[in-house]
Formats: sequence, C-alpha cells, structure tokens
Amino acid sequence: MPPGLNTGDSAWVLVSAAMVLLMTPGLAFFYGGMVRAQNVLSMLFMSFVSIALVTILWFGYGYGLVFGPDVGGAGVIGFGDLRFADITPTMLHGRVPTYAFALFQLTFAIITVALISGSVAGRTRLGPWIVFSVVWVTLVYFPIAHWVFDRQGWISRWGVLDFAGGLVVELNSGMAGLALALALGPGVRFRRKEPPRPSNVPFVMLGLGLLWFGWFGFNAGSAMADGGIAVNAFLTTMIAGAAGMLTWLVLEWLRYRHFTRLGSATGALAGLVAITPACAFVNAEGALVIGIVAAVVVSYAVTWKLVLGYDDTLDVVGVHGAGGIVGTALIGLLATGVSATRTKGLLYGGSIEVLLKQLAAIVVVGLYSFVVTYLIGRVVDRLCRMRETEAEQLAGTDAQLGTED
Repeated sequence: MPPGLNTGDSAWVLVSAAMVLLMTPGLAFFYGGMVRAQNVLSMLFMSFVSIALVTILWFGYGYGLVFGPDVGGAGVIGFGDLRFADITPTMLHGRVPTYAFALFQLTFAIITVALISGSVAGRTRLGPWIVFSVVWVTLVYFPIAHWVFDRQGWISRWGVLDFAGGLVVELNSGMAGLALALALGPGVRFRRKEPPRPSNVPFVMLGLGLLWFGWFGFNAGSAMADGGIAVNAFLTTMIAGAAGMLTWLVLEWLRYRHFTRLGSATGALAGLVAITPACAFVNAEGALVIGIVAAVVVSYAVTWKLVLGYDDTLDVVGVHGAGGIVGTALIGLLATGVSATRTKGLLYGGSIEVLLKQLAAIVVVGLYSFVVTYLIGRVVDRLCRMRETEAEQLAGTDAQLGTED
C-alpha cells in the first residue's frame, strides 16, 4: 500500500466515478424522452458514443492537457504524459490513486460532450457529430478544465470558486450548445413553429432519477474525500434539487393553473445545475435560495429561444447555461467560508471582489466556449455536412442508424 493512501477516500472516489458515469445514460433517457419517437434511438446513441469516444481521448492525451505540468507557467494548458503511460497504480493524487482521480475527472468530460447534443437534437448527422465531439473536447473542454480544475490553471490561481463544474460543465455546455445551434441554424419544425411533443415522459422521469442519483457523486465526489465537505455537498445538492422542482411547480400553477411532469423535471434539473459550483461553499439555507432562484431564472431562460430565434431544441442553453451562471454568481453572495473554503460571500461579510471574480470568470469561459464552438461547428458542417436536410429531419434521425434485425 503506497504511503499516504486513504482507502476510505479512494473507495468514495471510485464509487462517485461510477455514479457520475451513470449520469450519461440518465441524460440519454432524459433527452430521448423529450424528442419525437423518430429521434429517440439517435439521441440515446449520441450520449452513449460520448462514453467510448471521450474515454479514449482522455487517456490518449486529455488527462495530460488538463492536469499535466503547465506550459510556461501561464495557466493556459498542461502538457504532461499525453499517453498516460508514466502513471502507475501506486501513484497518488492527494490521498487517492491517480488512476481513481483520472477516472472521476473523465466522467465530467463525457457528460459535458453529451449535454451539447440536446441543443441540436433532431437535425444532426451522427458521423459529423462524432467529428465535432473530438475537436470540441480537445479545443474547448480540455483547456477550460485546466483553467478551473487544475491548481496551475489561471482561473483557479485567480481565486475563482467552482467546486464541481459550474463553469467547466454547465456554463461550458450551455454556451457551446448556443453556438452550435446558431452554427447549424434552426430545424425545420422550429421554423414552422411546431410545438415540441415529448415522445416518452416516463423516459424523462427515469432520466431525471438517474441524473439526480449520479449528481451526488458529481458534487460530493468532488471533495476527493468522504468527510465533512462531501457531506455538505451531498446535503446542499439534495435541497437545491428539491427546491427547484417545487418552485417550478408553483410557477406553473401561478401561470397556467396546472402542473406538468416535464416542468417538474426541468425545475429539479435547474436546481441541481445551479448548486453544482456552490455545493461545498454554501449551507442548507443557501442551497434553498439557489434552488429557488435557479428555477425562476431558468423558467424564463428556456423561453428566450422563442424571442431570439435560436433553436436550442432541448433547452441546453436555458437550463445548463443559465443555471450555471446563477450558481457560479451566487457563490459571491452566499459562500459561508466554513466548509471547503474560508472565502466568504457578500452576505456573510466577504468582499465584493469575490463576486466580481465569479462574474468575470463567467464572461471569459462563456465567450471562449461560444466563439471556439461556433467556429468548430461551422467548419465541421462545411467539411462533413453536419446538419441534416429538411427531408432527413422530417423522416427522423433514427433513419441514419442501421437496422437491428
């Protein structure tokens, strides 16, 4: 046993990695239930192929770019062993094996790629989607993850707080989804103003359940230990998700005098998204506030596409983009300074500098993700025809898949 290894922490990180990996199938069902019946299988496939694709890229060179020695000390990108060859089972990251840490971080990259697929559901060819995913995770996800998650990254060194991926996963996927939706243009049904018709609401609710379960590993696992910080993250995750769901139901009743199952799922997801960056920095009351505010903001954000005319098919921008912004920004107000960090938010006697840094990081990460993703989307579409024709969209993306007889 390597000196310094903590077997309890290592077990928790491995379990958390498995929980987060389960979130991608959960997302597949969540997305699959929201699209037309003719698109269900392709949506499931786009999420599942992300698991295999990103895994190979991560251990091929991704881990080295994110957590390798920083190039030139600028905090922009790492450049370690790009083949993962010099890392052995006995090497440690803190008190857990480096293998366990790398596997846990891999699952974050996987689900971030899968999330983006929802913004262009029903109008994307699968082959070009795979090409896009390879380029995107290399040029967008890996650099941003290095900035925020690695101690050498410039955003991390600057003192910005993001415990479990509000910037790296949520805001990043939301802005990338917006950029790709604009790069490919609206789908035929969006142009015709045909309202979306979920094909399988039980799939959506099953997906939410798997996502919610996995989110405990996502947030509490980011503590890299099984102590008080993990418990705090676990508790606040539960509260924010519940607050988001109930707030959305109240809003639906006030506006329409009825509840919807899809709305309740979206509200819970909004709370879970928003608490992600803040889960270890706020207390139970802060989590309640974040869940409520997130549900209110997201309930309006998902309607922006109708006003501005961009086809964010499954509301990746409205839920993950807006929710990530809410959670990251509210750290500057609600951080208590008693759990994972001593930094306090404004409402707990902290400096306004904390809030300003959070807002600046949101702008930088959002702009980088949007601009680079838009360029990638345009180039891939031009070279590989990523967007389906109108006839293909009407027939459904499942027609791209071979028969299973």
